Amino acid sequence: MAVKIRLLRMGKIRNPQYRIVVADSRTKRDGRAIEFVGIYQPKEDPSVIEVKSERVQYWLSVGAQPSEAVQRLLELTGDWQKFKGLPAPPPLKVAAERVDRQAAYEAEAKAAAGLADTPAKPAKKAEKAEAPKAEEPAAAADAGEQA
Repeated sequence: MAVKIRLLRMGKIRNPQYRIVVADSRTKRDGRAIEFVGIYQPKEDPSVIEVKSERVQYWLSVGAQPSEAVQRLLELTGDWQKFKGLPAPPPLKVAAERVDRQAAYEAEAKAAAGLADTPAKPAKKAEKAEAPKAEEPAAAADAGEQA
């Protein structure tokens, strides 16, 4: 039996998501698979490529042939080089961790509550009220000099 490692398409229209599967070469593209060995999501930024390395190495060692697309993915992850005995590729680009929305909301709420509780506005009014008093004697002294 000829075994292939290939992509099984899933997802929606214009949003493809693939499973990397081991299947008989005579089955349909989306037909029954022997084993699921990874996922590939090309629309994410950066693309998500997750491979069960030990299972892929096993299937390659027993003669499974990867499709061209899967071979390119295995080259990116380094599994193809490991199988062939070549030097490892540079590491994949990894997405930054997502910010916890609830924690961000709570931080903003605390900041907003902190601004509302501070008596910053009355302090500014008090400073403005004191400032003209300090200027009035100077103004009176200027007026006395002119007279």
